[in-house]
Amino acid sequence: MVGAAEPAPQTPAAERHDPYAALRHRPFRLFIISLLAMTAASQVQEVVVAWQIYARTKDPLSLGLVGLAEAVPFISVAMYAGHVADRVDRRKLAVAALAALAACAVALLAIAVPFDRGRFEAVWPLYAVIFLTGIARSFLQPARTALTSQLVPRALYASATTWRSSTWQTAAVAGPALGGLLYAVGGATLAYAVVVLLMLAALATMTMVPSPGRVAAPAEGEGEGESMRDSLVGGLRFVVRQPVVLGAITLDLFAVLFGGATALLPLFADSILHVGPQGLGVLRAAPAAGAVLMSLVLAHRPPFRRAGVALLWNVAAFGLCMIGFGLSRDFALSVGLLALSGMVDNVSVVIRGTLIQVMTPPHLLGRVSAVNAIFIGSSNEIGAFESGVAAKLLGAVRSVVLGGIMTLGVVGVISWRLPEVRRLGQIR
Repeated sequence: MVGAAEPAPQTPAAERHDPYAALRHRPFRLFIISLLAMTAASQVQEVVVAWQIYARTKDPLSLGLVGLAEAVPFISVAMYAGHVADRVDRRKLAVAALAALAACAVALLAIAVPFDRGRFEAVWPLYAVIFLTGIARSFLQPARTALTSQLVPRALYASATTWRSSTWQTAAVAGPALGGLLYAVGGATLAYAVVVLLMLAALATMTMVPSPGRVAAPAEGEGEGESMRDSLVGGLRFVVRQPVVLGAITLDLFAVLFGGATALLPLFADSILHVGPQGLGVLRAAPAAGAVLMSLVLAHRPPFRRAGVALLWNVAAFGLCMIGFGLSRDFALSVGLLALSGMVDNVSVVIRGTLIQVMTPPHLLGRVSAVNAIFIGSSNEIGAFESGVAAKLLGAVRSVVLGGIMTLGVVGVISWRLPEVRRLGQIR
């Protein structure tokens, strides 16, 4: 349950908190290895696709269209994907989605060979593959998120969420830097070859995770005779009726939508900071590097006693980091601000992820995870499109600074309109 803001009962430290508890479960360790490989592959792929397209077009809007190409199919399919994740074996669904992502990586490699040799200059095939990637990711996201709750006991949800986040962020540190390096050394062909190998590793490891089977419906037979429409909106209905969950998701939605500058990093690396593809890799890795450091801190400390206040302050700090990054002209300062933004954003990720795991009934977790993915996961892509349009109209610097200011405004509105978020105590 979600506690009020009173201090938790005092217990011995060893009994109160074991930072490695979730990792002691072999199925969860295999899950984490698969997540690590898949995320690293995705990060390398994102860097290379963005650099290829921007190098060919020199148009910031083209970077925004990369996000839109993935977000449109993701949003369109996500609710149905959540429904499927609550009706079938989630591990098998994750395996199928990873196989589709591996096929997309092979397609990008096939495109890269003539692209690198100057025999093919059109960028629309890249957009087409990213569109298919969005469909595959829409099924993977709810299946993988909901699967976590079947691999560890309920008491370890917070630990599992923290390690899942830190694993994702660790791969997100290595992935962009590796992508920039591979592109500089061997072009897109070498980079996509590595992506294919990593995707295959992720797929192979996920097949080794023991299948937990389908999630049983509650004793009263929830879901029996339920219409497809009612099932599809079940997750959304649950989120709307939980003001704390709704507030946490909304905070991250608008913070990423307005405050994210990731889509414009190729422009900053090329035209503002003048650091090339290698510098782009460092910039892309910086937020994840900060998030990894924060994940290690969170893993070794007890849950927040005033989670709501921590959530609000950290999202506000994220907005301030984006304002500073937009104004910076120094590469080291820009990297530092992006790293700090990753640190404070990770706090929000862990709090929101733990809330969803703890408060959502198991038979609804796939659909609620799909709603969360639509709000948060797709907001990265829609935010990329918004950033591209804003940069086209206002310029890159003004668009990033304005986005940070709007993030601060969202924090104020949520704190005022949803006081339940501000009062949120320890999650347990």
